[in-house]
Amino acid sequence: MGFRISGSSSSSCFCLQRTLLPPLTAIATSTRGFKRRSNCIPSCSVSYRKFVEFALDETTLHTHLIPSPLQEKYNFMNSKDGKGTLSMLSFEGAKIRLLRSLIIETETMQVLDFTVFPKAEYDIPIFCANFFTSAKTNIVVLDLNPLHDIINQHEYKEKYFKSLIPLGLKYAELFPWGGKLTSESINFFSPIVIWTKFTSNPEKYDILYSAFREYYKVWLKLICKADKETDESQIFHNLEAQHRYLTWRVEKDPGQGVLKKLIGDTLAKDMLRSFLFNGVDELGSKTFNDYFPRYCCQEGTLNKKGNVIGKSFENRPWNARGEFIEYFR
Repeated sequence: MGFRISGSSSSSCFCLQRTLLPPLTAIATSTRGFKRRSNCIPSCSVSYRKFVEFALDETTLHTHLIPSPLQEKYNFMNSKDGKGTLSMLSFEGAKIRLLRSLIIETETMQVLDFTVFPKAEYDIPIFCANFFTSAKTNIVVLDLNPLHDIINQHEYKEKYFKSLIPLGLKYAELFPWGGKLTSESINFFSPIVIWTKFTSNPEKYDILYSAFREYYKVWLKLICKADKETDESQIFHNLEAQHRYLTWRVEKDPGQGVLKKLIGDTLAKDMLRSFLFNGVDELGSKTFNDYFPRYCCQEGTLNKKGNVIGKSFENRPWNARGEFIEYFR
């Protein structure tokens, strides 16, 4: 029996079941209580539960997952108006520092935020899936976010992305580039990133599910083949790179506005720092201004106008060989 995240139009519960992993029974038991105290949410034609179910099933074919300590606190929450729910899961593995998911379901939107962070002994990319769906539109980011620079340092790109370029080209044809991204944002994306916007329809949703499965299977192959780093300087390099990534996401993640609206500023900040981007307060001591000084205003405050610093890219900035186009202009 595989993982099953259950929910229905008559209730909004988030239950996890897997007979092969007894520790997860406790999670399933605790989350069943949400059925009794959550409000009803109408059925939606799009549900991201099956994406998470697939990822968990596929992961456990390769490694043993155990619930993260975060699971006790971050598992389920109702929105302030009682018309939406936030359902969370988190796990750890032999090579996985944190696998976590957030599903938001309201009367008007569905959101999936699913990310897997490797342990610092492994320099593999970070798996990232951020999907927003409303009745009319979808906003999608699906990628293997590079841990290290792939624009100026070709060795890392060759190691992890050279063989994946055909996969990226396949879905670039199906999902056109979604619009402007700044140079700072581009640094956290790979040549195979799917960054797109499209009108909601079942066919596109099915293609997105196929892309999610293919990208996740590829990521699992990478982490399964990855050798454990023993050089302390390289481990520190990986740790700092992941902390830099987390620091950027906490400050610039576009989903924080949705969270603040649903659960308020205080809870949203806590969820961002302690759950979604867990490690930002533990893996390093550098600040956002240390990593990204261009965003610091003269008086020392942070530019709060969003991702507005640096060159913006209206079109995909990599060519068919996965080379950064800017170098060839």
